[in-house]
Amino acid sequence: MIFRRRTPEPDRPSAELAPIRPETPFFAVGDLHGCDHLFDRLLRHLDRLRHPDAVLVTVGDYVDRGEDTARLLRRVRFLSEAAGDAMQCIMGNHETMLLDTLDNPAKHGPRWLRHGGLQTLASYRVPPVLGERPEKDWLDMRDRLVDAMGEETIAWLRNLPLSWQTGNVVVTHAGADPAAPIETQSANNLLWGHPDFLRLPRSDGLWVVHGHTITQTPEAAEGRITTDTGAYATGVLTAALVETDSVTFHSA
Repeated sequence: MIFRRRTPEPDRPSAELAPIRPETPFFAVGDLHGCDHLFDRLLRHLDRLRHPDAVLVTVGDYVDRGEDTARLLRRVRFLSEAAGDAMQCIMGNHETMLLDTLDNPAKHGPRWLRHGGLQTLASYRVPPVLGERPEKDWLDMRDRLVDAMGEETIAWLRNLPLSWQTGNVVVTHAGADPAAPIETQSANNLLWGHPDFLRLPRSDGLWVVHGHTITQTPEAAEGRITTDTGAYATGVLTAALVETDSVTFHSA
């Protein structure tokens, strides 16, 4: 994610919230950002909980910031392909910045490098373009990265969904406009957030599980369930176990 402080809640009475009613229990894992060792540790912890019916959901931002994007992407992709419907991987805004760079490196590359792309390039041993350079240098960087990542991984990233829903619980990367139905949300809202998401609760009975915004203490409140504890910076990766009328948090 691009770091932002959590917006303070306005002084107002809390709205009456619908009970949490997923049709299937699931673990929602917060932003991974290249922290493969923490993901491995968290998976081992979740396995010890012995909850075989729970789906594993990752909320996006697999790339950038941390040091092991290449290894993490391999792990997440292979796990998801092997697990089928038992694992759901959501698109994050950092995947979008990476894919935009692959499509137009000279236009989108500088922004991506400023927000964590340098670590992704390093994990694939691709030299970055630094300073004002001609377009051919950006194209060369892109081509080297494509070769290192492989077309199958890039195609997997392009096909990631923006959200996943079970019962009245929706998982998306950054949140949503609380005044609009989930099915009408723009990609920008789901990937980058909406100004009112952290200020106002939804009124349609949905709960939104999200990452993107770092929080020291994850919580389920006001129709939102937070998961991003800033693994790349704090060394703490968190998963929320969402069940009927229950949310519990587990960290590695």
